[in-house]
Amino acid sequence: KVIWTVLVTILGYASTLPVGDDSICTAEELAKYRIIFIGKWSQTAFPKQYPLYRPPAQWSSLLGVTHSSDYSMWKKNEYASNGVRDFAEKGEAWVLMKEIEEAGEKIQSVHGIFSAPAISSGTGQTSTELEVHPRHPLVSFVVRIVPSPDWFVGIDSLNLCEGNHWMDEVSVDLFPYDAGTDSGFTFSSPNFATIPQETVKEITCSSPSHPANSFYYPKLKILPPIAQVKMVKLKKSQLGLSAPYINLPAKSNEIIDTVS
Repeated sequence: KVIWTVLVTILGYASTLPVGDDSICTAEELAKYRIIFIGKWSQTAFPKQYPLYRPPAQWSSLLGVTHSSDYSMWKKNEYASNGVRDFAEKGEAWVLMKEIEEAGEKIQSVHGIFSAPAISSGTGQTSTELEVHPRHPLVSFVVRIVPSPDWFVGIDSLNLCEGNHWMDEVSVDLFPYDAGTDSGFTFSSPNFATIPQETVKEITCSSPSHPANSFYYPKLKILPPIAQVKMVKLKKSQLGLSAPYINLPAKSNEIIDTVS
């Protein structure tokens, strides 16, 4: 009876521990980062059906969150929430913001929300600052591809903590995702809801395997990155300073393809 009581006590304690990669973060204090989103969606890089007007190629505002493993903004191969659907299809953030706030209030899984301005062309950059906490070391965000049916780029639960310290700098190439809520194949497809809803899928040069797909480049093995994100840890002396402009040559992202 004593052994059973001890075992139940131990299991009860273990069930209250945080789950996931962020459980091993032992950094002692908060950390601030400058996050820089860089659009690399040029006509040279992605010539097929490149949107030139009504509207031209551009990026929505960036909406992100710092959180623990108890929260998920979006995940590949899982169903998008109503908030992610609205953001991916129309760039509307209200429902997604409400979902984030409710998760933060219910299970204390969210540390902070951050956003960065939209980019009015396919290439360019935008930036903002974010704050991570030892119990909330994960970063997630979404940026809508404009125009598109329900396509976006983003990061799901990137851990900025390595053991007892924060990473100084992180750079991630970004590729397009389909939210699974609209059935359009092209950038300018009319609204046509996917019923039943499908899971979030990465768009590749061969998937969806249909010639009408705006990202269909059958001669390529993989698509080049359509965007990139950099996160740079700020020193105390850098807090509040504007972000440096990062000049990336377009030729590093070109597609050579003769698809009409």
